[in-house]
Amino acid sequence: MKKITLFVTFLFMAIYSTVSFSESKTINIGFQKGNIFALLKFKGVLEPEFKKHNVNIRWIEFAAGPQMLEGLNVGSIALAATGDAPPIFAQAAQADFVYLGHSPANPRTEALVVHDKSSIKSVSDLKGKRVALNKGSDVNYLLVAALQRAGLNYNEITPVYLPPSDARAAFEKGVVDAWAIWDPFLAEVQTNLPVREIVNGENLVPHYTFFLASRDFAEKTPQYAEIIIEQLKQQSEWGNANKAETAGILSASTGLDKAIWLKALQRSNYGFIRMTDAAFAEQQNIANIFAKIRLIPESIDVKKGQWSADIKENK
Repeated sequence: MKKITLFVTFLFMAIYSTVSFSESKTINIGFQKGNIFALLKFKGVLEPEFKKHNVNIRWIEFAAGPQMLEGLNVGSIALAATGDAPPIFAQAAQADFVYLGHSPANPRTEALVVHDKSSIKSVSDLKGKRVALNKGSDVNYLLVAALQRAGLNYNEITPVYLPPSDARAAFEKGVVDAWAIWDPFLAEVQTNLPVREIVNGENLVPHYTFFLASRDFAEKTPQYAEIIIEQLKQQSEWGNANKAETAGILSASTGLDKAIWLKALQRSNYGFIRMTDAAFAEQQNIANIFAKIRLIPESIDVKKGQWSADIKENK
């Protein structure tokens, strides 16, 4: 019933957003607490740019990447920013989108944590344990990669698929043994609970943020996509140079303490980098691994998500 309700909600949003874009020119943008789109939203930099074109911006918040890409798939949003893994699951579900670009690698912004007094000292100790994670999120790849390096298969642990808020509650109560999570949720639990990292993404996974657009939006209005790309570049530069002020803005806007945001921002960098063959190859590697262990039903061609504007530019 919950899935049916969610689908109906997204379907309504998709119909509404299609009508609204055609009549009043509204671009719906999905965002999460921790990525650069949140900064663009709370600084209000896109609205005056698009007002020149009589276009409105509507922001829609999502708890995590997989849920956001469900919205992109049904047309309730035109743009999204997620980690490495959600686009793979979305393409496997036949979502039609393009990769506009990605951030610099930020591997330390996601990790596997356990309680400080836990007997789990390393990834090898996760055998037979319950690990909370948001299914299809970027930490899904972190967990798979960490297990593989430790010589464990994915089926040797018990994944407990929960969104961040529910996962935190389960972790705090001891219902799960470990939690795979990303910033700012990672910074929050490290600040407020006695936890230990047993591994983060460093030297294991790159952990990019990918900027995605519905194919319809990117192909029909590439000029709008370029405006957003330019603001992503400008605000990334500003955010990296003004981390204390950025932390203050995000704290006031999200309700998380400034100290939590500072912790998260100090181990990350914003940025926008156009897609390259190397970036697509890294995504294809994730897709191949997920297909092999049956996290997705069959192999996919990640490069089907290449934007035609990039194809023309590279010719």
